[in-house]
Amino acid sequence: GTKRHSYKKYQNENSSILIKDRIQLLNKVNFGSEDRRIQSWDRTYMELVSFVKEFGHAKIPRKFPQNPSLGVWVNNQRQRYKKYLKGDSPSKL
Repeated sequence: GTKRHSYKKYQNENSSILIKDRIQLLNKVNFGSEDRRIQSWDRTYMELVSFVKEFGHAKIPRKFPQNPSLGVWVNNQRQRYKKYLKGDSPSKL
């Protein structure tokens, strides 16, 4: 009984340490996919803010050669905002 109890305790303690170590490693590389999407949205939003500061407007065409991903992102945000105004789900706004 005592040896088995000690071994079980050893296993539980070490597995929780291992799990904590793995979680810390994953956090170091921003593993959470939801976090990456939020960070990507925030980064692209800041690109939009910089554009507006420089040019005084947010009228970025979908095909914007200087920053193609910003043009696509702004177009997607416009479409999602229109759906939101119509009462459609704003799940990806």
